[in-house]
Amino acid sequence: MRYLGQLKQHTYFSLRFIEAMLTYFLIARKDVVFLLDGSDGTRNGFPAMRDFVQRVVEKLTVEENRDRVSVVQYSREPEAHFYLNTYTTKEDVILNTVRGLRHKGGRPLNTGAALQYVRDNVFTASSGSRRFEGVPQLLILLSGGRSFDNVDTPASALKELGVLIFGIGTRSSDSKELQRISHDPSYALSVSDFTDLPNIQQQLLSSVEAVVIDVTKDVVFLVDGSDGTRNGFPAMRDFVQRVVGKLNVGGDKDRVSVVQYGRDQEVHFYLNTYTTKEDILGTVRSLRHRGGRPLNTGAALQYVRDNVFTASSGSRSQEGVPQMLILLSGGRSSDNVDIPASALKESGVLIFGIGTRNSSREVQRIATDPSFSQSVSEFTDLPSIQEQFFSSLITVQVEATPITPTVIGKNGCDVVFLLDGSDGTRNGFPAMRDFVQRVVEKLTVEENRDRVSVVQYSRESEAHFYLNTYTTKEDVVDTVRGLRHKGGRPLNTGAALQYVRDNVFIASSGSRRLEGVPQILILLNGGRSFDNVDTPASALKELGVLVFGIGTRSSDSRELQKISYDPTLSPMHILPLSLNGCLRLGKGMTFIQAPRRDVVFLLDGSDGTRSGFPAMRDFVQRVVETLSVDENKDRVAVVQYSRDPAAQFYLNTYTTKGEILNTVRGLRHKGGRPLNTGAALQYVRDNVFTASSGSRRFEGVPQLLILLSGGRSFDNVDTPASALKELGVLIFGIGTRSSDSKELQRISHDPSYALSVSDFTDLPNIQQQLLSSVEAVVIDVTPESTTDLGMNGFPAMRDFVQRVVGKLNVGGDKDRVSVVQYGRDQEVHFYLNTYTTKEDILGTVRSLRHRGGRPLNTGAALQYVRDNVFTASSGSRSQEGVPQMLILLSGGRSSDNVDIPASALKESGVLIFGIGTRNSSREVQRIATDPSFSQSVSEFTDLPSIQEQFFSSLITVQVEDVVFLLDGSDGTRNGFPAMRDFVQRVVEKLTVEENRDRVSVVQYSREPEAHFYLNTYTTKEDVVDTVRGLRHKGGRPLNTGAALQYVRDNVFIASSGSRRLEGVPQILILLNGGRSFDNVDTPASALKELGVLVFGIGTRSSDSRELQKISYDPSYALSVSEFTDLPNVQQQLLSAMSTVIVQVTTMTPTVIPTILVESQAPRRDVVFLLDGSDGTRSGFPAMRDFVQRVVETLGVDENKDRVAVVQYSRDPAAQFYLNTYTTKGEILNTVRGLRHKGGRPLNTGAALQYVRDNVFTASSGSRRFEGVPQLLILLSGGRSFDNVDTPASALKELGVLIFGIGTRSSDSKELQRISHDPSYALSVSDFTDLPNIQQQLLSSVEAVVIDVTPESTTDLGIKDVVFLVDGSDGTRNGFPAMRDFVQRVVGKLNVGGDKDRVSVVQYGRDQEVHFYLNTYTTKEDILGTVRSLRHRGGRPLNTGAALQYVRDNVYTASSGSRSQEGVPQMLILLSGGRSSDNVDIPASALKESGVLIFGIGTRNSSREVQRIATDPSFSQSVSEFTDLPSIQEQFFSSLITVQVEATPITPTVIGKNGCDVVFLLDGSDGTRNGFPAMRDFVQRVVEKLTVEENRDRVSVVQYSREPEAHFYLNTYTTKEDVVDTVRGLRHKGGRPLNTGAALQYVRDNVFIASSGSRRLEGVPQILILLNGGRSFDNVDTPASALKELGVLVFGIGTRSSDSRELQKISYDPSYALSVSEFTDLPNVQQQLLSAMSTVIVQVTTMTPTVIPTILGKKNMVLISSICSLTSGWIESQAPRRDVVFLLDGSDGTRSGFPAMRDFVQRVVETLGVDENKDRVAVVQYSRDPAAQFYLNTYTTKGEILNTVRGLRHKGGRPLNTGAALQYVRDNVFTASSGSRRFEGVPQLLILLSGGRSFDNVDTPASALKELGVLIFGIGTRSSDSKELQRISHDPSYALSVSDFTDLPNIQQQLLSSVEAIVIDVTPELTTDLGMCHHC
Repeated sequence: MRYLGQLKQHTYFSLRFIEAMLTYFLIARKDVVFLLDGSDGTRNGFPAMRDFVQRVVEKLTVEENRDRVSVVQYSREPEAHFYLNTYTTKEDVILNTVRGLRHKGGRPLNTGAALQYVRDNVFTASSGSRRFEGVPQLLILLSGGRSFDNVDTPASALKELGVLIFGIGTRSSDSKELQRISHDPSYALSVSDFTDLPNIQQQLLSSVEAVVIDVTKDVVFLVDGSDGTRNGFPAMRDFVQRVVGKLNVGGDKDRVSVVQYGRDQEVHFYLNTYTTKEDILGTVRSLRHRGGRPLNTGAALQYVRDNVFTASSGSRSQEGVPQMLILLSGGRSSDNVDIPASALKESGVLIFGIGTRNSSREVQRIATDPSFSQSVSEFTDLPSIQEQFFSSLITVQVEATPITPTVIGKNGCDVVFLLDGSDGTRNGFPAMRDFVQRVVEKLTVEENRDRVSVVQYSRESEAHFYLNTYTTKEDVVDTVRGLRHKGGRPLNTGAALQYVRDNVFIASSGSRRLEGVPQILILLNGGRSFDNVDTPASALKELGVLVFGIGTRSSDSRELQKISYDPTLSPMHILPLSLNGCLRLGKGMTFIQAPRRDVVFLLDGSDGTRSGFPAMRDFVQRVVETLSVDENKDRVAVVQYSRDPAAQFYLNTYTTKGEILNTVRGLRHKGGRPLNTGAALQYVRDNVFTASSGSRRFEGVPQLLILLSGGRSFDNVDTPASALKELGVLIFGIGTRSSDSKELQRISHDPSYALSVSDFTDLPNIQQQLLSSVEAVVIDVTPESTTDLGMNGFPAMRDFVQRVVGKLNVGGDKDRVSVVQYGRDQEVHFYLNTYTTKEDILGTVRSLRHRGGRPLNTGAALQYVRDNVFTASSGSRSQEGVPQMLILLSGGRSSDNVDIPASALKESGVLIFGIGTRNSSREVQRIATDPSFSQSVSEFTDLPSIQEQFFSSLITVQVEDVVFLLDGSDGTRNGFPAMRDFVQRVVEKLTVEENRDRVSVVQYSREPEAHFYLNTYTTKEDVVDTVRGLRHKGGRPLNTGAALQYVRDNVFIASSGSRRLEGVPQILILLNGGRSFDNVDTPASALKELGVLVFGIGTRSSDSRELQKISYDPSYALSVSEFTDLPNVQQQLLSAMSTVIVQVTTMTPTVIPTILVESQAPRRDVVFLLDGSDGTRSGFPAMRDFVQRVVETLGVDENKDRVAVVQYSRDPAAQFYLNTYTTKGEILNTVRGLRHKGGRPLNTGAALQYVRDNVFTASSGSRRFEGVPQLLILLSGGRSFDNVDTPASALKELGVLIFGIGTRSSDSKELQRISHDPSYALSVSDFTDLPNIQQQLLSSVEAVVIDVTPESTTDLGIKDVVFLVDGSDGTRNGFPAMRDFVQRVVGKLNVGGDKDRVSVVQYGRDQEVHFYLNTYTTKEDILGTVRSLRHRGGRPLNTGAALQYVRDNVYTASSGSRSQEGVPQMLILLSGGRSSDNVDIPASALKESGVLIFGIGTRNSSREVQRIATDPSFSQSVSEFTDLPSIQEQFFSSLITVQVEATPITPTVIGKNGCDVVFLLDGSDGTRNGFPAMRDFVQRVVEKLTVEENRDRVSVVQYSREPEAHFYLNTYTTKEDVVDTVRGLRHKGGRPLNTGAALQYVRDNVFIASSGSRRLEGVPQILILLNGGRSFDNVDTPASALKELGVLVFGIGTRSSDSRELQKISYDPSYALSVSEFTDLPNVQQQLLSAMSTVIVQVTTMTPTVIPTILGKKNMVLISSICSLTSGWIESQAPRRDVVFLLDGSDGTRSGFPAMRDFVQRVVETLGVDENKDRVAVVQYSRDPAAQFYLNTYTTKGEILNTVRGLRHKGGRPLNTGAALQYVRDNVFTASSGSRRFEGVPQLLILLSGGRSFDNVDTPASALKELGVLIFGIGTRSSDSKELQRISHDPSYALSVSDFTDLPNIQQQLLSSVEAIVIDVTPELTTDLGMCHHC
């Protein structure tokens, strides 16, 4: 009975709880907004709507803290009757306000605008919305009609806010629209009319009640199943059921998991196991008590964190879904609960706990907050607290945003699985495979996050995949699932470990070890290894790899412990923790290495902390209590400091916690002042975090420093803090109110690691915070380093260092020096930035004392200098490209490994030179960058004997290109042998190899002559042999200027072997014996601008001043009495060279010597474009200052940097141009006086266009054509009102480099689009912060690769260049010169697969292709082949055949031509004689194909070459080909002046999909004999086509009395199928011949979509009729019908045909061809193809920059082969366009109409109005359209302009744009109104619209487009931009202005679009042929 009583009581509590929860969850706290349709259509239903609102409100609990209500009514516009915070009682809402609502009225119904209104004005905090407090937001919409505006966007915006929308409509509503608006289609309800609302009231309320108002959540129950809860378990199970019963369970709703635990844990089901409440309750009911002891609550908490609250287990924490844990615990835990509970809380999990009398305190600690925990006597009392528990659940604001702990290392982990695949693991392998999958599931596999590799091994190892094989988890898991057991014996684990070290943990396999990414190896092993595992395991640990070993009972546990990273760690316990480092919210880490930490406390013991010191001491004790102190676990040191630091004890002083605590308790306050925290930090770095003091940093043990400081430091803390961080020490700073918090943040590892208390007595308050940070930290440690020298040899080493330093040019900005001494460990005597003078360094070196110590750890020392000396903080300038050199003096073999640290130094780009003794020479050789960089001595006392040799090796490291320019004039005959010997001796000092030093020799007198180029020889022997054989040239006068120019243009170029563009130093050594007869200044300057270092050596006969001018620097000019004295200056020259040259390290392969950068920097054109609009008034002074500061850094001069400034707002205004000022002073004065312009709106697009057209021009001082870099620096403070993309692109096409700087008011994406690259867009908060980014801007400007060489001036964009070289008998002598010429031209090109392509063809009688355009993709390959060309010979010379040959065989896609892609095609012809065949026809054919022909002829061929060339000015003439160098520059100039940027000029390209070709064959009785010839003809034409589904299509129809289709356009998709069918055609026969019926048949049955015609897609439609007689029926009507359809008809007849009939049928009479018999068809085949190829496909007025200037006229017609659109140009008749303006004359445009009228006038002004040129019509519309005049009303521009000026605004409403579009289609674009559409004249419609149309625009717009009309739409801010885009020909043709007064700003943009357009003529137009292929 008592049990029954208890049961009743439990039931009563449960019911009470359910009622309470329903009351709270489903009733309390809602924000409800009613949105009522008040338009004209709901007048009758409004009272019913009002009553409905009242009844629903009656059901709510209206109070400030419960439900809130708002009502909004809308029609055209919305109106709020009251907001959510207007009323706080139900009476106010219902009685006073809702009952009194009046119907609003109005039209149209704009539901979209109303939805947007409530989003922006009602669901806001200021209007009473409690959305941010998690209160549900409900919108109830009552709508009685379809909306006139768009509802989708605002509805989506409301849903994104989390608003639940219920829609109620009537029969007049659009039900689909209502469903789209509602939260879910099921939330859309419907009534017949609003009087029926009571019928659905309950349905609405039920929906509202059913809504899960509490946020969707993931709930995990963690239930104590230990022995102590056996009796209470049924009650716990019932409790879980009751709670689940309250949840809204579903895959996208609430999810539930249940875990039971005791000693360990068991998951009954995960969050994604069940998706229905029934399944969960069924499983919960069947739960059985597990039992077990002890109770490990801590482990269970950790377990659910790592295994249940994860994405793979169904957790949605990453999606922001709240995570809840409900813990039921019946006893105290045997393990630690604090750390895992903290970890859960940090992960964002809300913990609720219920405990018993035995566990309540612990549960309180575990819970998120003490109020989240409840207590019962026994679990059987759970019902008594159930209601209280739910209240705590409900009051929680569960906005669980995912938490991101502070983490080091963002790049995840590299995880390698090493699986035992030997015979012994066959049965267990599936389980191993599953384990790998489960672990991988926990990782975030991505290229920049976690990476995975799997290796399986037995006897040998095999990698299944590497770390960089897969970048997605899916790929990894799929591969793992498919793994097969390897098998084999014996088991060689050692070899496998070595294998993964050498082959997997390396960069090429994807390892990111060198980037500091953690390296993890997980070994699954099933037996003892047959080989040794110790060495490879150690090698892995030395590499820093964390090895976890997991074995079975068959494994050798000791072996596994030796292999593992730490024997004391349980792999199954620590592995999840470590992997969690990779998993933690996707942030990569290096690992929590549990109990292995070195912790140093640094305590402020100064006078100011006397009273707080006891609290500090207690704090240290409490923290130490939490550590696991042991020699192999945690170690502790304590240092106290004030003026000086003092170590109380070191890390290796004590090994037990007791000893440490005893010592800490006895600490006495030190006292003293001032407080020198910097010195203390340096002290712990140098004396405590060292191996000798017990630091285990080199073993990878985390190093922690906990600083307690009570005041601001008197010395500098930044440098020592940085030094500690570089060492890998993690610093936590704790300060008081007396401390400097910013200083503490700078010292700490991260600002978040700096903690603060009021005073030290409050330390307990932050203890847990500190411990959590320490626990969570992942420390990435780098190994360290050390130097020994040998006592006796040390003085000699010291002297050697002094002598080397004596040779250096020491200074802060010159050479820097550091000295480190090492033995067991290392000592830095001084860093690279310690001293800046040679004297200081030498003084310190002289006083060096020998350190002593053993053993010798060279490896550690190398690592040390890498990590501590070659760093920016120590003065290294490696990041600035300054070469890094290490000179090692080592006297013995190292005790540690030297290979890894030596490799690391080399990878860092350090050049290592080594000097060893007999004991160390081999090791030193291995360490050195190259064996030749190491020297050996018997003893260090012998160092002086190798000193000179050592210096030579230093010098030979220089990678250089060295050119000797020798004076070979008559005056140097006697001295020439001495010059030759000098060259030999210098070359002997060089390291001549292809990838090291290169040499060239040039001799000159009157003219220069190259003896060999930089790439002629690759060995020193070859160079020296050639130099020995040099003969004196002789000649006069001495033209040194010409010689300097020659080496610049012909030797210092890539094709001659120069590596200037790779950053290799370029050196010219000039040996000169007299004054030059020509000018040397210009060519010498040109060489210096190129960055060439010129050394001049002269004799007493030379002009010393001239030599100084020529030399790079006057000090580089050396002098001897005679050339026989050259040996006297040899060393001086070499020293000068070695001082200057900048070695190119592996780190900086493209480093340019700073000296070169300086020479190239000062040639820039810099334009500042400043936003002067109203919005930047306050920031303008800062902008002005910024410009001044940047100008200060420039080298302003006419021949250096030039500057212009433009200011803009609505319009731009140039303050001054690039050529206005030539001095910095003038510019700065003008900038200082700049006044803010003001104005609005901000038109950045127009300003960009302005600077393009008016500032970056030659007339304004731009030197763009001289190759000078063009820079634009834009400072913009807001978003542009006009389009910026087109003008920005235009500037970039010009080659202008744009930097954009914006503020918080700017549109950052717009700025990125404008800038040269998104990284060139910089941002500041406001313009006063500009100084903060000044350096960043200047660095970017400096870093720009400024290629100012003449090699860049000929880069005309990508091109295909074919050389056609005369190889006939007549050019035998001149051929070498022709070959050299080709090489030099190729040297100027930018060769590459996607850049320039080159082909060479040689010809005489016939022709030979040496290589095609796609044969080679590198300049080297091309030059190599050209060098080896041999003269062919042969006669006669057939230039015509050769021209035809290159047209047909080289300028083809298969040979690499890219003409179809719009790439310019160039032919360079070198011809030495008159052709024996006709050249005119093939030359014309090439020109028609769009090939630009350049020709060079001799005296025998110049006239013919002139005829062949595209223009006479494109041809050059020489006397003989040996004179080619004399016209080379002129030739390049002609190339340059041609603007051949033939970008495909088809923004709306017609006919991208080939042609549809139909053959209509006469198969009547009269053609029986000729039918085979007709069949063959069809085959031959088809052979020319590219038959594919998306290219050309073919159909064949045969007819006599009736027609018959053999196959349709979509029957076959391959040429083979078509040709096979054609071959099998049989003659049809029959009479009479009905050609008219056949034409009608093909129109109705073949040229239709279902038969494969693509006419409606704009694909050209061609009909080829072969006819042998007169038709018996009428052909006129069907022929016209075909033409109207746009079909191009070609008719071919015989003498039996009626030629006039054929002409009528054909598209044009000239398209009717005739043969005597069908057997003569081959004779007209070419004529047919030509006729087709001359059809005008695209009419365009080209912009002058695109057309070769030679063509002169601006108006061109693009001629295209029907089937292969080429780039050829021919002169055209004038432009012919029909232009119709359609103007919005509705009421809304009254004020803007004058601006529209002016705009029309201005556009008409640009047209060529004439009856046979441009025609114009104007139509104005509002409700109805009215034509002001038609296309044929006026024939002169004057008449049109007069009429336009007199236009009056029409007025009227509404705006029916659709009707107006239909009107112009039906009434204006017609022949009777003057349209010439059928003549192929382009039809343009320019629409100016100021509002959204009230009718449908889509159908009439489509109808116009089908007609071929090109529509441009221009709208204002009142227009519907999407509507305008739909109307326009293409969205990009829709332009926008703020209002019509801004029309001038887009006028140029419109005209450019009109000019540039390829006009897509309508399908009715037979000239619309587009591109089919190879007709």
